[in-house]
Amino acid sequence: MRIGFVLAGLGMAGSAQAQAVRQTYANPIDIDYRYNFEQVNQGVSYRTGADPAIVTHKGKYYLFQTLADGYWSSSDLVHWTFIKPSRWPFNSIVAPAVWSDGERILIQPSMTRAESILSTTDPDSGQLDFFVRRMPELVDSVGEGHVPAPGEDKVPPGPWDPALFKDDDGKWYLYWGSSNVFPLYGIEIAFEDGKLIYKGKPKPMLSLHPDQHGWERFGQDHSGTLPNGTPIQPFMEGAWMTKVNGRYFLQYGAPGTEYNAYSNGTYVSDKPLGPFEYAPWNPVAYKPGGFVQGAGHGSTFQDVNGNWWNTGTPWIGYNWTFERRIGMWPARFWADGQMAVSTRFGDFPHYAPTGKVEDPESLFTGWMLLSYKKQAVASSTQGEFAANRATDEDPRSFWVAGANKPGETLTVDLGAAKTLRAVQVNFADYKAGRFGDAPDIYTEFELQSSLDGKNWTPLAKTEAPRRDRPNAYFQLPAPVQARYVRYVHGHVGGRNLAIADLRVFGSAGGKAPAAPGGVTAKRDSDARNAHVAWKPVPGAVGYNVLWGVRPDRLTLTYQRWADQGAALDIRALNVGVDYWVAVEAFDENGVSRRTKAVRIR
Repeated sequence: MRIGFVLAGLGMAGSAQAQAVRQTYANPIDIDYRYNFEQVNQGVSYRTGADPAIVTHKGKYYLFQTLADGYWSSSDLVHWTFIKPSRWPFNSIVAPAVWSDGERILIQPSMTRAESILSTTDPDSGQLDFFVRRMPELVDSVGEGHVPAPGEDKVPPGPWDPALFKDDDGKWYLYWGSSNVFPLYGIEIAFEDGKLIYKGKPKPMLSLHPDQHGWERFGQDHSGTLPNGTPIQPFMEGAWMTKVNGRYFLQYGAPGTEYNAYSNGTYVSDKPLGPFEYAPWNPVAYKPGGFVQGAGHGSTFQDVNGNWWNTGTPWIGYNWTFERRIGMWPARFWADGQMAVSTRFGDFPHYAPTGKVEDPESLFTGWMLLSYKKQAVASSTQGEFAANRATDEDPRSFWVAGANKPGETLTVDLGAAKTLRAVQVNFADYKAGRFGDAPDIYTEFELQSSLDGKNWTPLAKTEAPRRDRPNAYFQLPAPVQARYVRYVHGHVGGRNLAIADLRVFGSAGGKAPAAPGGVTAKRDSDARNAHVAWKPVPGAVGYNVLWGVRPDRLTLTYQRWADQGAALDIRALNVGVDYWVAVEAFDENGVSRRTKAVRIR
């Protein structure tokens, strides 16, 4: 079941020319997300993806996630094949720990009672075997050097949200934790005669400090509260260990998966069990703005070309708090030990590298969003779910057709003839009413283009074999001139045909916008916050506010739409750390020159 594209009427000379096109992808990644069964007792059914663990194994990539009934493989990080395993836990797997030791892949689910660790030496076959049949219970007492908080005198049941790590000397370690009370733990382990042996007692690794780290505050844009204003302690979870140049990067997700500010951070040590030091350039993966929001709880892996990647869990949250997808972003480690993940234009098309890439930002294709807030019309509409909701860049807002039947259409008017390079169709699960492996859970549709809205040309379509594609992405093998893009429905497995956003990428063919002027940046009396402002750029579609701990390393990005205003409150700063900020504008033609970095004072 390979992801691919079928395009017609584009003057392609043959398959050899198509293969020469540099491959791209866009977030959320295009896989057949499985239907979640957790909320079926409430009559809610939706596709979900979360807590991705990607490992490189014998030249290929394997993706595991929460509440799937199997896993995916890829040879290029673009096309993913679902693999149905020979055995799988009855209650599925949540936030698995996954590790390749070169010979086998180990798969350990989150657990609150004794469960198994599975392994495979041939992951493409789906053949899984027991590596550890029953995990031993964790010892009760916490390790030395930790003063327990009230109610924290014992290690909670688990390990929940585990991470496995094998060091260069052959020693194994286990890290885990998912709580807004308990810390993240680590312990050395060993595998002996089909058993897992704990060596010593669990040792606390790190805890959240939202009073010092602004990005660790819970809530939308780190509000620190629930929607009703009730204060809440942030959550820490999603441990992952990466060793680079003798440094141990113990990563974690915070402050909560339910909002746009979900991020990955890291502590660093020269020993696998610490002591660990907080990285002042945290968070490392941060994406609170744009269509895809949230980058926390994932994995870090190195591809076959030596490039680093970080994955995370973007938020959907319409049907249920924990309705989510999977994102993947290029990362890097500087020689001085700083880790960073590039989420700049992180939901626009990016190239999949075929060699070593020095600058992760160079993977951005430069294909701009052409569909934002454009007029859309539909063959039918259900209730208040109007066609224009499919161009607002909000996954929680969507068009619903009057009927889920073949031939229903959704047409977007780009306003003028433009150069099309890629299209992404993001479906929503509105009152889906079913779940699981029903035979009709598949996606089928065609895309068409037109210059005049009357004469239509095939643009792209889903291909056999049938499968589910809730975030279908089509890269066009050659540029196409068009003003209109039309979705022609075939089939979706849910009760309703609902599209959150039909996103069109390419170029309007003009000059890139001017750089913003008058950038000011002032820190609040609360040093975790800063206010950034700039002069609006005529015709801009949006802005990227970029900041970091050095003027030449603006590693963090918040994307803003121009209709949101020319200002941003950053609430993700670390107390006692100096920052610099710059702003760039973008429109349908390209990206402006970045302003000179100014110090946040």
